[in-house]
Amino acid sequence: MSDLIDQDDLDDIEAKPESLVDWKNPPSLADLKQDLESAQAAHGAHTLEVDGWLRVLNAEQTISVKRGRSKLVPKLARKQAEWRYAALSEPFLSTDDLFNTAPKTFEDKQSAEQNGMVLNYQFNCRMDKVSFIDSFIRTNVDEGTVVVRVGWEFEEAIRTVYEPIMEQQLIPDPQTGGPAVDPQTGQPVMQEVKIGDKKKQKKITIKNQPVLTICDYNNLVIDPTCEGDIDKANFAIYSFETSLSELKKDGRYTNLDDINFESASVLSEPDHKVTASDDSSFTFKDKARKKVIAREYWGFWDIDDTGEIKPFVATWIGSTFIRLEENPYPDKKLPFVLVQYLPRRKHLYGEPDASLIEDNQKIVGAVTRGIIDVIGRSANGQQGIRKDALDVTNARKYERGEDYKFNANVDPRQAFHMEVYPEIPRSAIEVLQMQNNDAEALTGVKAFTNGISGQALGATATGIRSALDATSKRELGILRRFSNGLTQIGRKIISMNAEFLEDEEIIRVTNDEFVSINRNDLGGQYDIKLNISTAEADEQKASELAFMLQTMGNTMPPEMSFMVLADIAKLRKMPDLAKRIEEYKPQPDPMAEEMHQLEMEMMKAKIRNETAKGAENEVDIGLKTAKTKTEQAKARGLNSGSDISDLDFLEKESGVGNARDQAKSERDHEQALESKDLDRRGDLDKMAFTELNKP
Repeated sequence: MSDLIDQDDLDDIEAKPESLVDWKNPPSLADLKQDLESAQAAHGAHTLEVDGWLRVLNAEQTISVKRGRSKLVPKLARKQAEWRYAALSEPFLSTDDLFNTAPKTFEDKQSAEQNGMVLNYQFNCRMDKVSFIDSFIRTNVDEGTVVVRVGWEFEEAIRTVYEPIMEQQLIPDPQTGGPAVDPQTGQPVMQEVKIGDKKKQKKITIKNQPVLTICDYNNLVIDPTCEGDIDKANFAIYSFETSLSELKKDGRYTNLDDINFESASVLSEPDHKVTASDDSSFTFKDKARKKVIAREYWGFWDIDDTGEIKPFVATWIGSTFIRLEENPYPDKKLPFVLVQYLPRRKHLYGEPDASLIEDNQKIVGAVTRGIIDVIGRSANGQQGIRKDALDVTNARKYERGEDYKFNANVDPRQAFHMEVYPEIPRSAIEVLQMQNNDAEALTGVKAFTNGISGQALGATATGIRSALDATSKRELGILRRFSNGLTQIGRKIISMNAEFLEDEEIIRVTNDEFVSINRNDLGGQYDIKLNISTAEADEQKASELAFMLQTMGNTMPPEMSFMVLADIAKLRKMPDLAKRIEEYKPQPDPMAEEMHQLEMEMMKAKIRNETAKGAENEVDIGLKTAKTKTEQAKARGLNSGSDISDLDFLEKESGVGNARDQAKSERDHEQALESKDLDRRGDLDKMAFTELNKP
């Protein structure tokens, strides 16, 4: 490695981290390079594995044979991979809304919805989603592992904008011709009028969005002690190509004048794999555009000298630090998401299908080359003629295609011989078929080696269904790992959105609706659900909905029927039809609408009539109640009169009445006597009083 150093040269490093940060215990460039050198053994073993798998995939096997023999290497692994690409990428690309966010609590509902809108907008409008998903799938299928670097891209520029010049002017009164006057205040009415435009230089944001990079396996070195979990890794070192102009444009790098661009070169870094190009030896000569290799160290270090490590990032070119700061990302984790195709226990990297069918491809290649050699060494189409079958004259006629005469003592069926390809042994065809079937069984991919026929998937419908179910389960297992990786990417982007987005970002949700996203609402407690669907699952759901619509269509309300039809259209990959069904509102028939209105009026009239009858009945009930009370009072009066008459009759019969009258007369007589006695006594008292008062 040209970029690595020996232990004896550690003190010769010219990098000075103290000039970039004021940490108490900053890491030195020697420490970071030591981690890189220590991890090279494990990294080299991984790159050798991937290189071998890619050689199998690209059919780059070296064949040592004699001259004139076949060197064909069949692309069995590539054939399996080509059938795998579309099956794995289509579930992610068949929907516009890749992410569905669900809240953990009811308070996070609005935040979850806004996060989902921002994520889907960024993937659909700010990124090339098709290119990213295709690279994500193909890299994983080909190499067994894909590592995505999640970053943030920010770019500003100064643009010339035009702002209107406004001026206060009087509003004329059309009647008097003078200025209009406010009747309440009596003051002239003023208005702002545009009188022109003025140029202004304004700084605007061109890019403020996440960026996803598929890392080359040669250029990423991960801590080999993480036990297969990248979240437990203490460092990850990523190398990339850059130039002085790109570094200055980025704005995050310093000490650029200390870089020795004359000695630095892409070709001088053998450990870095240069981006594929038509001419890998081409390089720019000018300083601004010359490509150099920068190494980016993401890891943890005891920067405060307290015994506790903190996340940081460092970037260097050659022996010069150009960036050293704490991890700027909100989650404080390594900005890498690793997804395995076929995982291995306690292993950081996975395996591709090529590792499973490498032997099958070699056997198929050997048998195929043997068949080609047998066919190629035959003189097919050549014709031989027995020497004594034709004389010279007739031989010339035969060569010119004219009628000829052959010798009478020679059988023409034996005199002429046509060379043809030899018949291929049946055992060779059976070996090929056996190896192809074994490869398909190992990968779970039906590459239709025998063509698309009834025997391709089984002899019966049950066998076909069982084969498809088994294949779907294997694909679903791979899709779960892929969807989990994309979910981790979505979580990182959400945390970055909450930190780096401006206070308000206007995103387009539909053609005519814009939603304002508040940065403070983007960091809630959320769950991310990835919308994944396979062709088989969508077909099954659509069939079930169609059956439900068929059985319940007569009793189901029209609104619910439209909902089911819209879901079926979405599952059939017809979003435009689904939207039209959701927005469709049937136009009513004018005659039916008028009849319905008349029926409503008739029902209202009946209700009013019944209400009036009810009120009348209530009045009748009150009147009848009053009459009842009157009659009851009359009845009581009659009963009382009857009782009095009966009592009088009984008193007369028994003499009680006469006794009562006599007693009354006696009481009256006694009262009269008492009254006279009182009068007499009063007169006596007056007389005595008069006598006493005489002089």
